[in-house]
Amino acid sequence: MENTNTSKFQDFIRIVLGIFMITAALGHFTFQREDFQAQVPDWVPLSKDLVVILSGIVEIILGLAMLFLTKYKVKVGIALAIFYILIFPGNIAQYVNGTSAFGLDTDQARLIRLFFQPVLIFLALWSTGALAVLFKKKQ
Repeated sequence: MENTNTSKFQDFIRIVLGIFMITAALGHFTFQREDFQAQVPDWVPLSKDLVVILSGIVEIILGLAMLFLTKYKVKVGIALAIFYILIFPGNIAQYVNGTSAFGLDTDQARLIRLFFQPVLIFLALWSTGALAVLFKKKQ
């Protein structure tokens, strides 16, 4: 898959997302571990702690890739968008089950959060130029 040029603003957002992912990953291993466990849906056939640890590892890898693998930024952007899609059921489970975590202690707060996941997916694709490459291929 080809790489594409991105603007300074896109690069800035890509870097912010990378830092965000690394920070979130650190939370998986330390101070937010229980909050992340609360988001793992009950139907997942692994221990919630294992899911949190594994997803934290993936987040560190994706965060570092967003920062440093600029030669592969389109692929990294697609991978991050897929990751955001894969973890979305956890956000839905938190809303449906009324689970308080990350300071989201009302149904309204949990519902509002659901609308931010598509924004993250878009930003991952847009900031890396993946959105442009994907739409260019369709034409």
